[in-house]
Amino acid sequence: MSRDESTLRGLVGVFALLAASAALLVGWLMSGTPPKPTPTPTRVTPPTARFTDITETAGIRFQHENGARGEKLLPETMGGGVAVFDADGDGDQDLLFVNSSWWPRDPRWASTSQRPPTSALYRNDTAPGGAIRFTDITEGSGFDVPFYGMGAACGDFDNDGAVDVLLTGVGGEKLFRNLGGGRFADVSHEAGLGEAPGRWSTAATWADVDNDGDLDLYVGRYVRWSRELDLEVNNQLPGVGRAYGRPWNFPGEVPRLLRNEGGRPGQVRFVDRSVSSGLQVTNKATGQPAAKTLAVAPIDLNRDGWIDLVVANDTVQNFVFTNRHDGTFTEVGEMSGVAFDAFGQARGAMGIDVARFRNDDSVGIAIGNFANEMNALYVARPGGVGDPLVFTDEAVSQGIGPASQSLLKFGLFFFDYDLDGRLDVLTANGHIEDEIEKVQPGTRHHQPAQLFWNTGGQPAFVEVDSRLVGQDLFQPMVGRGSAYGDLDGDGDLDVVITQVAGPPRVLRNDQALGRRWIRVRLEGGRSNRDGIGAWVQARIGDRLLARQVMPTRSYLSQSELPVTLGLGGESMTDLLVVWPDGSRQAVDGIREGTMVVVRQAGR
Repeated sequence: MSRDESTLRGLVGVFALLAASAALLVGWLMSGTPPKPTPTPTRVTPPTARFTDITETAGIRFQHENGARGEKLLPETMGGGVAVFDADGDGDQDLLFVNSSWWPRDPRWASTSQRPPTSALYRNDTAPGGAIRFTDITEGSGFDVPFYGMGAACGDFDNDGAVDVLLTGVGGEKLFRNLGGGRFADVSHEAGLGEAPGRWSTAATWADVDNDGDLDLYVGRYVRWSRELDLEVNNQLPGVGRAYGRPWNFPGEVPRLLRNEGGRPGQVRFVDRSVSSGLQVTNKATGQPAAKTLAVAPIDLNRDGWIDLVVANDTVQNFVFTNRHDGTFTEVGEMSGVAFDAFGQARGAMGIDVARFRNDDSVGIAIGNFANEMNALYVARPGGVGDPLVFTDEAVSQGIGPASQSLLKFGLFFFDYDLDGRLDVLTANGHIEDEIEKVQPGTRHHQPAQLFWNTGGQPAFVEVDSRLVGQDLFQPMVGRGSAYGDLDGDGDLDVVITQVAGPPRVLRNDQALGRRWIRVRLEGGRSNRDGIGAWVQARIGDRLLARQVMPTRSYLSQSELPVTLGLGGESMTDLLVVWPDGSRQAVDGIREGTMVVVRQAGR
């Protein structure tokens, strides 16, 4: 290390310490109680657990198309997501890459030699013990239709045992019912979805918000957008000219909530509860829609048995919606401490995930923010059942903040990459402006991912470098969506990252640490078929691991439904499933190193 590098790292450490002290002081002033002394840092070293880029050898040929032809329209820099899910019901994890398209004025539509771009469905054909292999089955799947897509949400809305898919995008949404065998039918019209000119939907999730045993649909929207408005806004960068801009000059939007009134095989019946739900927040000063949503995390925050929603908004305050048990929600983001940073400022929130990363009852909300804004890590201690939670941003003191500041974070999720029983964090990064280096010489359009290992101590996370996990994970790209899943059936979690106007990256987890694990897949009976919203709990020595069954996490993306429990070198003493309807089911006869299917009693 050079003297300059050593000095720079020393200064970063000093600034981090000052920021941590400031955060503690702010917390003290707000709570009225003195801050606790910072615990002595835990001296730990992350393990060697390499990731290998297998995109080409696995047969992935997808290329994201954003339609850019020089006008620099905002949607061009915001897509797209990826879904890791079992599309054909054969038990392994397939891949759906969400694509955008050409703009209506593009002359390529008149070409007879070029096929319009579409989303792409890849079937997992990996043989047991073999190399990961995928086959492109897009043609005839139902996804082979042009659409300016953004993200995906996966959920079995009709409880027939096959996972259905919603695509969000510019101009509306598309809902695809799974027919089996990798084929899907567009049922958007029957569901009350479809074309919506001027609407730009982004984050979406399936969750049983009314506890009736079927999945309802929340659809978040970004900003009110049109090509004409974008050109009128005319965002400029000195030395660049017209550039991709942040959403300050675009009106906010309102989300949709569709209550599922079907819930039986083959039924497609939804009722729009968007207005009456309380989810459509307006700016108190202007009366205009306040949300500029890019991500959503469904979770029962206050442990009252009902799903709440945490919404990440770009450049405006984040929302926390608590479920009132009657089809309506109350927004408590500011009261809970999640709306703003420690100084009362809104940030550019992109990806989000929620987890009990300390293996106790503490809830952590991690959010990836814009460049020159740190990751957020809002943490709350549990109160009584039904009590609202008050969060404090611990990103600085827990090691996930300062190291992230210079990057523009999009995809973000918790996952246990080394199977030690502790949840780590991965972020996918990339700038929105392809000429940003002309304005900020130290900033790059293509940026490396970041991996933070959970120490189990203080600080909770340390950044991992390429010496421990290899160079492939950190190859710069214009990262956007990200997801995880066990693609080769070996028990550890592989990673998929997408990028704007380029190929995705599929990264095989090649850790060889010899650690124990178990995977759990749920089949609901009284609850929704996939058990979305359930918690899987395992006792490992003196630790209690709790993992939520929830594919919606990160940015515009969906991760696999099965839950992976890393056991480290210990044995599991008991396994419990807490179903979305509140029932508790103990599971016996567990064999480590296997997939366990837990079935709930029927309706």
